Amino acid sequence: MTPRQYILFILKRKTQNNLSTIASNDLTLKPVLIGMPRMTFRLVLFGLVAIFAFSNIGCINTPVGNKFGVPVTRDKIISRYERPLDQILNSAREVLSRIGTVTNDDVITKTLTAKINKRTVYVTVKEVEPLVTEVVVQARTSRGTGDLTMASEVDKQIALGLVLPQN
Repeated sequence: MTPRQYILFILKRKTQNNLSTIASNDLTLKPVLIGMPRMTFRLVLFGLVAIFAFSNIGCINTPVGNKFGVPVTRDKIISRYERPLDQILNSAREVLSRIGTVTNDDVITKTLTAKINKRTVYVTVKEVEPLVTEVVVQARTSRGTGDLTMASEVDKQIALGLVLPQN
């Protein structure tokens, strides 16, 4: 018998001894095999919990309250202009009505909400100093992800509306 054959013989004998030990202790192979799916179930459960925790689904903060969405994506453009608040608010109203549909115009919080290409756009205007006004443009898709391109486009249109003469 070669050394390789001897090692295989010993390993085969040890495996048979382990199985016979399990059988001699009034245990069958069934409980050993059932333990595997239980461990697999725990691993699958752990994986699902990890996926759920890191799926980034939650609530986002909008000017009109909390909404369902993906909180990790960028969706805001913040700009400051040396113009009066009323002039910027009028420019924002004109831009939103021209490129979309204004759905809400809150005079108290100075917030405009519009639908543009199936996206919800929020424009908040607030006065930082007497002649410095801050404009926050936030855009979200219908699935709750941020749309920074749309927000920057609306912000650019508002800035152009301040510079170019009104027709």
